[in-house]
Parts: sequence; structure tokens; C-alpha cells
Amino acid sequence: MSSDATLETKYDGCPVIKTLEEIGSRWRMTVIHVLQEEELRFNELKRATDANSQTLSRVLDDLEEKEYVERRVDEGSPVAVSYSVTPKGKELHSAFDEIYEWGEKWITAES
Repeated sequence: MSSDATLETKYDGCPVIKTLEEIGSRWRMTVIHVLQEEELRFNELKRATDANSQTLSRVLDDLEEKEYVERRVDEGSPVAVSYSVTPKGKELHSAFDEIYEWGEKWITAES
């Protein structure tokens, strides 16, 4: 067995690796992070994240399917669609705090 195969087997069930595979894209993490503060409409979220409409739509659908984000539709004129994090998504708040602190120490200091 090669060392690469051994590493793959060793880390197959690793929660860090699995979590990064599920939420580790720049856009997924950005959307979850921005929604930690408040519920936002699509265009507000688009401005806050600087994502294009197609990317944001795809990411929101993905996060909704994985139950990190929920979509609320207010029927009216015009119809308003808002997004917020679910309890599952809210639990990532402390992880974002840790990443923030690490970034302040190691990334911001280097800039």
C-alpha cells in the first residue's frame, strides 16, 4: 500500500476533513458567516458577499439542501425571499470566531 493510500484511509472519517469538504468552499463559508448576523434578502446577501447572482443562487440552494440555511418567502407585492441560518448553521459561529482570531494573529499581522 502506498503512503498516499495510507493517508487517505487514515483521514477518511476525520471530522475536520469531512466538515471542510461540506462547507469549505469560499462562497459557502462566506454566506454562512454573513448570515450569522441577520436574515437577509437575496440582493442584500449579494452585496454583502460580492458574489454574482448565479454563484450565490447555486450556493444558497446547496446550503439549503444541506440544512445550513433556510429560505423564507413572504408573499406580497413584490414577493420577498429572505435567507437565514438554521440551528445547524448557527453552531458554526464559534468556529468562525476561532478562525477570526487565528486570522488576526497570523494573516492580518503579515499584511
